[in-house]
Amino acid sequence: MRLRIDSKAKLNNGVEMPWLGLGVWQLSSKETMTCVEHALRFGYRHIDTATLYGNESEVGLGVRKSGIPREEVFVTTKLWNSDHGRDRSVRAFEESLKELGLGYIDLYLIHWPVEKDRTESWNALLKALEAGRTKALGVSNYTVRHLEELLSGSSVVPAVNQVEFHPYLYQKELLEYCRKKGIQLEAYSPLMKGKRLDDFSFVEMAGRYKRSVPQILIRWCLQHGVVVIPKSSHKKRIEENGSVFDFNISAKDMDYLDSLHEDYRSTWDPSNVP
Repeated sequence: MRLRIDSKAKLNNGVEMPWLGLGVWQLSSKETMTCVEHALRFGYRHIDTATLYGNESEVGLGVRKSGIPREEVFVTTKLWNSDHGRDRSVRAFEESLKELGLGYIDLYLIHWPVEKDRTESWNALLKALEAGRTKALGVSNYTVRHLEELLSGSSVVPAVNQVEFHPYLYQKELLEYCRKKGIQLEAYSPLMKGKRLDDFSFVEMAGRYKRSVPQILIRWCLQHGVVVIPKSSHKKRIEENGSVFDFNISAKDMDYLDSLHEDYRSTWDPSNVP
């Protein structure tokens, strides 16, 4: 796959989404604005935030301070669990739109498959999609079962499913299902929140490729056709994470990384959500 830092995946509604983005989970207000501005000036064109993160306004400020035209920046935010329901979800969307201050939202996701409320919220948010206030609508942390439920009651297929995805959590069945249904899979926590970056399997391979472990993990996602949003609060690491488009992992090494799957999650587990 020949890509550049500004290369884009085409979603099922024709909207284009950059393959690489910057995640801003757990960044302070000041860090968020600074990191967003730096990432965009370095070449990133995709920023991922959420109501839960409490930094939507700083994302908007960072985008504006960067000087990059609004239409060139893809911004994602998400509906939090406490905001589900027909009316509450619409109010939450409008609040996020106001906090960002960017005129529209490129991608709006249901952050978690909240039991009983998720279908009502999805149907309510379709109005924002129809009105063009968000360019695309998707979900996060949805399993195959949750996606099948959604598709059984909606004619609109989610554009994106954002889930934890890395070699220790190679969700192959979910990836194949999303491909079949035209849903773009997106990887959050591709670096496992830094918890196992010193494992021998990764360190050895990074040494052979003369790359960092994060670069190997990010590249692995991209070569699986998965959009990826590594998070960092350090300018040098933001640049390093964005410098993954001038090498390829061999088919043999991709297979090896795939084989490391052990259902390890560094964050949430939605598999038991009814």
